[in-house]
Amino acid sequence: MVPMLAGIAGLLLGFGAGVLYRKSIAAGNAQSIEARAQKLLLDAELEAAAASTRAVGEAKEEIALLRREADGDLRSRRDEIGRQESRMKGAEADLKAKIERVDGRSAELQEREEKLTYVRTQLEKATDLHRAQLEKIASMTSSEARAHLMAQILDDAKRAAMSQVRELEQQAREEGEERARKIVTIAIQRVASEQTAESTVSVFALPTEDMKGRIIGREGRNIRAFESVTGVNLIIDDTPEAVVLSCFDPVRREAARMTLAKLVEDGRIHPARIEEIHERSQRELEERVRRAGEDAVAEVGITDIHPEMVKLLGRLQYRTSYGQNVLRHLVESAHIASALASEIGLDPTIVKRGAFLHDVGKAVTHEVEGSHAIIGAEIARRMGEAPEVVHCIESHHGEVEQHTIDAVLAQIADGISGGRPGARRESLETYVKRLERLEEICTAHPGVVKTFAMQAGREVRVMVEPVDVDDMQAQVIARDIAKQVEEELQYPGQIRITVVRETRAVEYAK
Repeated sequence: MVPMLAGIAGLLLGFGAGVLYRKSIAAGNAQSIEARAQKLLLDAELEAAAASTRAVGEAKEEIALLRREADGDLRSRRDEIGRQESRMKGAEADLKAKIERVDGRSAELQEREEKLTYVRTQLEKATDLHRAQLEKIASMTSSEARAHLMAQILDDAKRAAMSQVRELEQQAREEGEERARKIVTIAIQRVASEQTAESTVSVFALPTEDMKGRIIGREGRNIRAFESVTGVNLIIDDTPEAVVLSCFDPVRREAARMTLAKLVEDGRIHPARIEEIHERSQRELEERVRRAGEDAVAEVGITDIHPEMVKLLGRLQYRTSYGQNVLRHLVESAHIASALASEIGLDPTIVKRGAFLHDVGKAVTHEVEGSHAIIGAEIARRMGEAPEVVHCIESHHGEVEQHTIDAVLAQIADGISGGRPGARRESLETYVKRLERLEEICTAHPGVVKTFAMQAGREVRVMVEPVDVDDMQAQVIARDIAKQVEEELQYPGQIRITVVRETRAVEYAK
């Protein structure tokens, strides 16, 4: 036991000694570590101080360098400012010198202006004096002299222009007159139409004078019923064995005429019979209108035309223009247009169709407002006609500018058909007024002595004073009269203006 205890005590002593030894070693290590750390800290402080010293030195060097650069820049700017000041001083001196020169020049110009004003004043005085002397010598004012000079210059210009115009006209006439005459003559000969077309009349002849009373009826009931049913005014006057049918619609007037003819033939005239006969006459007239349109289309040789267009053309059988039957006029115009197109080497299809339909608008002009050319063009467009045909219709009176040769030929054919002798007639009052105005236009020109309208107004002979009017001025007068007549008068065909200048020397032997 004792030895065990002794052993344990020994172990404990040994263990304690070891612990004390390790503590002593650890304490020594701690001291050496602390000393090392203090040394490192000191070294770090020394290095930081050295680095700070170096940074301060470098900053001082950089500051010195920047200061030197700033000093150099400042000196250069001072030098530049000095140079600029020198240049500005030189420019200011130059400007002062220029201002002095301008002031001198201004004074010189002012002096010259004063001299010019004085010279101008003297010149105006001399001009006024000279003008007064010229006016005194010439016995006319300056405005009169100016007007006289302008009139003389205008007259000379007209003479020169007319001389050139005469040469050009003569050349064109020589080249084109024979060809044009041949074309138009051949076209008219190929038509072979009657000289005077029939006119629609509105006077109905009665078999006996007693028929007037039967038409009027008891207390006028028959005539009132007739006018109410037909829409036509029935005029019964003192004309023996005749009554007059008055209506603006030619188709309606024709239906009334047919109704009256059937009533007179039947002899039974009363309101119920009038209505029955009028309905029958209307159906018969519609059939006549359709046949007239079909016959015209077949005569012209046109196919694939709208049925409604055929009816409208048939209505023109009962419409006249200056006494010329419109449907016959359309047929004639179509033939003339086709002949003209063939003579100049063009396809006559379009121009024939356009000339044939150019007056179709007259069938409805009493129902629709506007020009028959524009109305007819709209109808043709609505019924599927080609744009070229529509253009021929709308432009044949110049309301729309012509763009095709077909439109021009259609207009020419219309003029030939309506302007040929015997084709149309006009009222006496209109005819007389036109001739009076024609003579007034001719007589109003200076130098004209007498004026004679010849050939029913188709030609005018203008006699001029040979002393006051020379040959060139006679040509000018003829052209001025023709232009004024075209602008002021409306007439079919053309009017020939002939200015006659004749000098006669008469002596008597005794």
